[in-house]
Amino acid sequence: MSRLTHIHAPEGVAPATAYTHVVMGSGRLVAISGQLALDEDGKPVGEGDAAAQARQVFENLRRCLAAAGATFDDVVKLTYFVTDMAHMPAVRSARDAFLDPERLPAASAVQVAALVRPEFLMEIEAFAVVPE
Repeated sequence: MSRLTHIHAPEGVAPATAYTHVVMGSGRLVAISGQLALDEDGKPVGEGDAAAQARQVFENLRRCLAAAGATFDDVVKLTYFVTDMAHMPAVRSARDAFLDPERLPAASAVQVAALVRPEFLMEIEAFAVVPE
């Protein structure tokens, strides 16, 4: 049983369809820096392929969470930075392979003019709460 509480539709707010409006819990905060589509050797993955990049980014997030003793079940917030909103279906597909679609975290999606290098289509950061 999760220690996090998900509120999908706070009173007076339209229900969320691809995220949860409010996620709360108690414990130790874990902040994961924005992850890019880099393999373990630092080489770009999936140049020009949003689906391949999204899968690599979520795998990197999974590994970072594990290093903190966390899993995707502990994630309370994801922030997606994409160079084109057209990449969001690929991001959501990859997300759904790693997270329970019934217990999605809070989320924000932001289209940006550029990321640190032109071959990257997205960067995703995460916040999690793990037990003390």
